[in-house]
Amino acid sequence: MAAESFGSLKHWSVALTVIFVAILVKFKSSGPLSNAAILIGILAGYFLAFILGMVSFSGVGNASWITSLQILPYGFEFNLGAVVGVTLISIVSAVETVGDASATTKAGAGREATDDEISGATYADGLGTAVAGLFGGLPNTSFSQNVGIVGMTGVMSRHVVTIAGIIMLICGLLPKIGAIIASMPLPVLGGGVIVMFGMVAAAGMNVLSEVSMTRRNMIIIAISLTVGLGLNLVPSAVQYLPGILKTLATSAVAPTAFLAIVLNQILPEEE
Repeated sequence: MAAESFGSLKHWSVALTVIFVAILVKFKSSGPLSNAAILIGILAGYFLAFILGMVSFSGVGNASWITSLQILPYGFEFNLGAVVGVTLISIVSAVETVGDASATTKAGAGREATDDEISGATYADGLGTAVAGLFGGLPNTSFSQNVGIVGMTGVMSRHVVTIAGIIMLICGLLPKIGAIIASMPLPVLGGGVIVMFGMVAAAGMNVLSEVSMTRRNMIIIAISLTVGLGLNLVPSAVQYLPGILKTLATSAVAPTAFLAIVLNQILPEEE
């Protein structure tokens, strides 16, 4: 997407089409059609983008029909510095996974996540990263936008996630299919992300609404959110930190969670 066209009426038209169609289908239909509102909105935006000449299938022609898996394609090497760095980042990922699991059950079932659900989500997160590394892939983590989808559809069945995982495996093994999906213009994805991220924020507000807003709790929320978001938006504030610490400090999740936990432990309870 060219920089000079960013924010153009054409791009906004595609993104707004995704949003309006998704909302219209969600509240004007029922059953499976209502649950597929975001998907239908994305397809509508993709169709409009195709008509406006924003879709390029050049990548489809260059992609191969099938690809093979190779174990440890880059060889094996033990590097203590890399292990420590990835371990620290994995802790941040685990914190995010715990939050996503809690928000998912809250948005989909209106309850808190059980200990088994949180431990299972964290275990699956680590196992997925280990398997990805075995095949030369990147580390993975839970996807917060899915919380928005669960909140909008009310569907949190693991069978749905299993089917989605199988589809992603097929896309990875058949590059032609993956290239077709990758041809989706950014404004189409942006429209869907607006809806999903909005639902993530709403799920977080729903969780906080059950917290007693005492002065102590408000201070914890205010300081942790301000520091976490502030460092993420202005990373130059920690530009002199070592590389791995700078990455953690600007991740938003790590400093917010760390400060919230520390402040919750050291600040006295109000009587």
